Amino acid sequence: MAHLGRGAGAGGGAPGLGTASCRLLAWGKGLLGLIQGALGSAMALRGISVVELAGLAPGPFCAMVLADFGAQVVRVERPGSHYDMSRLGRGKRSLVLDLKQPRGAAVLRRLCARSDVLLEPFRSGVMERLQLGPEILQRDNPRLIYARLTGFGQSGSFSRLAGHDINYLALSGVLSKIGRNGENPYAPLNLLADFAGGGLMCVFGIMMALFERTRSGKGQVIDANMVEGTAYLSSFLWKTQKSSLWEAPRGQNMLDGGAPFYTTYRTADGEFMAVGAIEPQFYELLIKGLGLKSDELPNQMSMDDWPEMKKKFAAVFAKKTKAEWCQIFDGTDACVTPVLTLEEVLHHDYSKERGSFITNEEQNMSPRPAPLLSNTPAVPSFKRDPFVGEHTEEILGEFGFSREEIDQLKSDKIIESNKVKASL
Repeated sequence: MAHLGRGAGAGGGAPGLGTASCRLLAWGKGLLGLIQGALGSAMALRGISVVELAGLAPGPFCAMVLADFGAQVVRVERPGSHYDMSRLGRGKRSLVLDLKQPRGAAVLRRLCARSDVLLEPFRSGVMERLQLGPEILQRDNPRLIYARLTGFGQSGSFSRLAGHDINYLALSGVLSKIGRNGENPYAPLNLLADFAGGGLMCVFGIMMALFERTRSGKGQVIDANMVEGTAYLSSFLWKTQKSSLWEAPRGQNMLDGGAPFYTTYRTADGEFMAVGAIEPQFYELLIKGLGLKSDELPNQMSMDDWPEMKKKFAAVFAKKTKAEWCQIFDGTDACVTPVLTLEEVLHHDYSKERGSFITNEEQNMSPRPAPLLSNTPAVPSFKRDPFVGEHTEEILGEFGFSREEIDQLKSDKIIESNKVKASL
């Protein structure tokens, strides 16, 4: 059975604090909770209920964004799950339900009959085999928005195949554009297809469907997939294919690492600086900061001279540390910034001035939800992520299941309930 840590509400005061200090700390936390509650009541998605079927990466991110902006999200986990591998459970509650059993599928139908959004991450045909396809669930609830988030979409020969971010990038055409000259294409972590082309595009689709429902009163099915979502993100690449931006091979163009004024350079301490001085006025500030003279250099846009210019710039950057270059370029329009590690980001002036990161009750830090809304801002939960099955009985009770029904479902292993106990 899972146990609460000290930050999650277990007994015992904070180490090193007296009784009065502990009371003051508790009062402060209570006041913060009241403030969060008041602000949360004004969030943009207040009153929207979402059922998320457990998956990896894109789906959990999509549902977390909805929760951050006020939606009530129930994450439905598979029996036997020990933890949410995505670590994106902020603001959600967890229910364990066996959808492979007809009675488990019937439970989900009851949940969806009273929900606004269903988010499912399975390959084409899986939900239909479980008798949980959109034609069934929307018959029970015509207002239901049925969001399907997959790698390849709901139709075509690839719809039943497995894949990962790198495969979706490859089929979208974007991967062919990413990589250094003379090297293999490489994927930029798993951010582009999974989270941008997949999760965030699905959020966009859900929001549009919710807006349209205010006029028609009807839900609809969303076919969101990573391949087409990523391709859509790359519209700029398609629209500029015939321009001079991409006339050279991969890695030799202005925006893909070929230009000396749009790349990264190693510093004397083994760190890196990022340079994006495209416009002439910004480029002049870059040259000045490097201690070079424009009249002694080739024309900025002379592509034939770019390789040699990169070597010259690299030699200059290698003479000073990252901190020294920051002293030179900070506060200028040279478009030169340090390449920060995740730890450095937390302490950088930009992040501190903007309040860009939040800390939960377990002292784990993560980015604050974006974008900022002036009237109905996101108020993310500061509580720890839920344990798998922590809220099973609570959720079913809210959806009209009787105590007897819940006990029977638990006895028959249709549901699992992992109630949290405090460590004393």
